[in-house]
Amino acid sequence: MKQVEVTILGQGYILGCPEGGEALLESAVRMVDQEMSAIRDGGKVKARERIAVLAALNLAYRIAELPTPEPAGEESPLTSEDAQARVDGLVRTLDRVLQDDGQLI
Repeated sequence: MKQVEVTILGQGYILGCPEGGEALLESAVRMVDQEMSAIRDGGKVKARERIAVLAALNLAYRIAELPTPEPAGEESPLTSEDAQARVDGLVRTLDRVLQDDGQLI
């Protein structure tokens, strides 16, 4: 497991990342940072924990909207296992990010 330093909402974090997973992690961090920044910049939510929860829900909703795999025989670019892995990765990232901030709400 490799250590990767990232920045989310202006705060630095060191995250564990499997070898070869850096690009996927950087992409996830970018999505989370963009989503959290948009919520913060909207001006109605100030607490970092609430921003993180709203961002996680928004991203999870988008993932849930992705087309489901075709029935047997036809390949889909994103399988349900891939979608679940992405959601799990985002949840793990949010858990690590919020770990030092205390309660979610």
